[in-house]
Amino acid sequence: MATREFIGLEGEQLKMAGSDRPISETPADVDIGEARPISETPAVVDIGEAGKGKPIGQEGGRPKIAGSDADGPIPEIPMVDLGEADQEKLTKAIHLASREWGIFQVVNHGIPVDLIRRLQQAGREFFELPREEKEAYAKPPNYPGVEGYGTQVRSDLQGKKSWVDHLFHKIWPPTSVNYRFWPKNPAYYREVNEEYAGYIRQVADKLFRSLSLGLGVEENALKEALGGEELQYNLKINYYPQCPQPDLMTFGVVAHTDLSSLTILVPNEVPGLQVLKDGRWIDAEHIPNALIIHIGDQIEVILAPGPYSIFLIQIEL
Repeated sequence: MATREFIGLEGEQLKMAGSDRPISETPADVDIGEARPISETPAVVDIGEAGKGKPIGQEGGRPKIAGSDADGPIPEIPMVDLGEADQEKLTKAIHLASREWGIFQVVNHGIPVDLIRRLQQAGREFFELPREEKEAYAKPPNYPGVEGYGTQVRSDLQGKKSWVDHLFHKIWPPTSVNYRFWPKNPAYYREVNEEYAGYIRQVADKLFRSLSLGLGVEENALKEALGGEELQYNLKINYYPQCPQPDLMTFGVVAHTDLSSLTILVPNEVPGLQVLKDGRWIDAEHIPNALIIHIGDQIEVILAPGPYSIFLIQIEL
């Protein structure tokens, strides 16, 4: 696949208050939590890339890419209509997609298309700024949190490298927001992020409600187990530039699981996200205005063992 530059809105995290500790202090590496018992660990709902998940080791060589030499029909990542008025039907659809795939796309989610476009444009304008201006929002040395601007270069166990610039900061609740990491350029950056935070909380609540009901428990059970009203939302915007060393085999994000409870990805029109299922990498079809939902490791920690599936994902450029 040809290397292209593009912006990906990959991240709002929902974290329980009081836990900003990264997994490591490696420069230019953003880690969002630790896979510890849920009583000690904040839940994270990422509207995008959730940092490091489980270490990846693939035995027997690289999995097949669906559509090449893979046997049988190419499966498709499920799509769920989040605007379904019948809660029972919605619960069944989300429960089945989470159990069989651990990842699905949602349409009719209620976030205005224009708002998503403005948020993407704000991120694009930020990454087009001179580097010294962007670095004013970098994570300070010895800062205990995970917020800030940076460049992440990482390798997996097979030597494949990931290459991504990112901007990461909290957007909710107001008491947790540190505007030191919010760009002042473009001037509308704060306005569009605060508007988006209100909508994405509604989406997350609807997802948690259906996941809980699918487990046969009270509709607020899963959200409460993940921290309830103390959850913190963080936004991560990823920019995938052309690699300055074209001889390297680079990925936007190498194969990983997410340490979050949920990842809610706002993709753009450039394809790249893949999920590993039954030994094959399956491309996520671009559905205009859809969100991509990925079940994260935190759900597995709470339910262990549970019915919802955790699958590897990667972003190939």
